[in-house]
Amino acid sequence: MKKVLLLLIIFCLFGCKKFVVSFEQPTDMKLDNLKLEVLLDKKKVQEINLKATNAMPTYETAELSVSDEGKHQLQVKVKDTIFTYDIKYPEERYILVSAYLKKNGKIHIGILKQAYKYRFH
Repeated sequence: MKKVLLLLIIFCLFGCKKFVVSFEQPTDMKLDNLKLEVLLDKKKVQEINLKATNAMPTYETAELSVSDEGKHQLQVKVKDTIFTYDIKYPEERYILVSAYLKKNGKIHIGILKQAYKYRFH
């Protein structure tokens, strides 16, 4: 039984290919309760509701599964606007997404991509 459990754990660690996406919770109160729809390869995978804070920004992390290596498309839909980003797995496995309000009142989604984990202090 221990061998089966060990094999299952090893399979999940090496067989499951995932993007790790961290969503920054904004410090701008105008973005409180903003709904983001996250699509991976044009399939809706998650909905995130941003919770604004007066202090340092916090992060909500999600793992998005992919079937193979190579180029994928990450889309973030906010209200009536879709932001599209090309992601290369495994080179850009860790992704940081942040929403902010431009001076003209429009919402923009920024993204950072890298191969190693982000460190939040």
